[in-house]
Amino acid sequence: MDGREELERRLTDYVTSLRRYALVLTRDRDAAEDLVQETLTKAIAAAESWQPGSDMRVWLFRIMHNTHVSDRRRHRVREDAKLLLPEPVQESDPTRRLELQQVLDALDQLPEAHRLPIVLVALKEMSYADAARTLDVPLGTFYSRLGRGREALRKIMNGVKSTKLKLVV
Repeated sequence: MDGREELERRLTDYVTSLRRYALVLTRDRDAAEDLVQETLTKAIAAAESWQPGSDMRVWLFRIMHNTHVSDRRRHRVREDAKLLLPEPVQESDPTRRLELQQVLDALDQLPEAHRLPIVLVALKEMSYADAARTLDVPLGTFYSRLGRGREALRKIMNGVKSTKLKLVV
């Protein structure tokens, strides 16, 4: 029997322990069940990384712990992002209000990883270093995401301008 077959056969031996640990981590039955399912899915997908003869329980608990930490980090970033959303446009000049709204609509089209650096720097007026710390990413990663976000925003805005020109002509 190869390692994958042994892994799949023995996984059921640890489901009860995984459920208990997941409940301790999440303090919510539904979230715990989701975490167990995700852990088992990842374990099966990474079966080749498990070494037959090694402690499967430790390996599974490590997968669960890492999955939980990643989920919490992702959740924290999403919650922080909600707090960072720009305010509704409060401009008296109708033309300026329309332009600002188009930029905000274009920002909404960007993936979160590209939108948040722009919002933090341009709208929340954070330094690059502070914004990178807020997003919990290295400064180089922040620069990369900011650059990609700005480029994508330019493309979207150029599409809006060319559409507006077609309507005028």
